[in-house]
Amino acid sequence: MIRLHHVPESRSMRVLWLLYELEVPFELVVRPFDKSLRAEEYLTLSPAGRVPALEIEGERMFESLAMMEYLCERFPDAGLGRAPGSPDRMAWLSWLHFSETISQHVAALTQQHLMLREDHMRSPIVMRLEAKRLEKCYAALEARLSTPLENRDHMLTSGFSAVDIALGQAVYMARHFAALDGFPALGAWYGRVSGRAAFARCLPEAGEGLYDRDFYPAWAE
Repeated sequence: MIRLHHVPESRSMRVLWLLYELEVPFELVVRPFDKSLRAEEYLTLSPAGRVPALEIEGERMFESLAMMEYLCERFPDAGLGRAPGSPDRMAWLSWLHFSETISQHVAALTQQHLMLREDHMRSPIVMRLEAKRLEKCYAALEARLSTPLENRDHMLTSGFSAVDIALGQAVYMARHFAALDGFPALGAWYGRVSGRAAFARCLPEAGEGLYDRDFYPAWAE
């Protein structure tokens, strides 16, 4: 049995999306983003008190990209991983983990805009710097998707994979702080991957997500 512990609009969303794409049975435990993640019971699943946590036949995992690698290996027939020896193996690993580079900047901006409740706690410099760093990540994705000699409907030449899921979720989160204006190839790719039925199933119901607005501009001094 597979059980995923999930907070809407968090890193667990990329594992949830992957599970829907794999079309395997699993149990979803939706958790609030609050102190319950520090409860002793949950810390046995995720020692840092974060989501996701994944339970599989009595074993547990607590790092989302490790979960994605493992699930792709466990269900290879879905074609969402790239096995050792595959021509796209290096690119699959590199771009899969690049999603965490984006997610780290998103996490910093989420803290600034949402978690620090008072204006005097926030830093306009950090907000602007982290938003610019997201744009640098966008530029890297734009360059990858604009490569003229290869098929770039997806991040890998060999087609849709878990890379598109991990990066698609990261860009979904990043768009709350940095617009895709000026990145046409990235915008077109994001439209394709976010149009998938499995992505739509991961979106929170109204009022259940982490973010209460679509876009948070950098705070001016």
